[in-house]
Amino acid sequence: MKRLFLGAATAALLAGPALATDLNELTDAEREAFRAEVRAYLVENPEVLMEAFAVLEQRQAEMEAEAQALAVVENENAIFNSAFDFVGGNPDGDVVIVEFVDYRCTFCRRAHPEVTELVAGDGNIRLVTKEFPILGEQSELASRFAIATRIALGDEAYDQMGDALYAMRQDVTELSLARLASDLGYDSEAIFAAMDDPLVEATINYNRDLGGRMGITGTPSFVFGDQMVQGYVPLANMQEIVSILRETDEG
Repeated sequence: MKRLFLGAATAALLAGPALATDLNELTDAEREAFRAEVRAYLVENPEVLMEAFAVLEQRQAEMEAEAQALAVVENENAIFNSAFDFVGGNPDGDVVIVEFVDYRCTFCRRAHPEVTELVAGDGNIRLVTKEFPILGEQSELASRFAIATRIALGDEAYDQMGDALYAMRQDVTELSLARLASDLGYDSEAIFAAMDDPLVEATINYNRDLGGRMGITGTPSFVFGDQMVQGYVPLANMQEIVSILRETDEG
């Protein structure tokens, strides 16, 4: 990183006629004097380093955004149209939001009511939920139970079970999940039986493979249209993104 800073600062120092000088042709003494001059300049003008760092950060952010946009394009069908995933909101909505979730993730729990409010308040958003348990055995058990609920009891039960799993604060065990299902009025035995369905493991593996191809390392992670955002996004920001997506489509 220091070399990048120095390179940027050196470029600033050499702007103009001095660029005609080939540094490779300097003698050792001249090169040492030049280095001393550069160092003295940077010590006297530390803001140059900050400017160079800002430029570097901007370029890295642009490169990352381009790589993420490419990843969305290359995996478009798996992201938006996978039969493994639950689709909520308006299935025919003009804006699609995809969320990779882990029920044990603190920021997923924080995001969930805001995502729910966004979708309910808008009325024209298609929400795709991707099971993506990455925080250990309890995360995977919760995810498997949610998927099994969908297999055994359908989409509405899955949606309600997801809400309950986000709100759950005790350890995720078979006993606590059985109690949770009972509180919701669901047949826990039917759900546990469905956990042996190959579709459960296939769903999780499919989404993990997809996440790996897209460089997703944490939850929640979102895809808004063709834009990937990793991490918690406040409601106001999501509303702004949705508005921009609509304006772009209209344009």
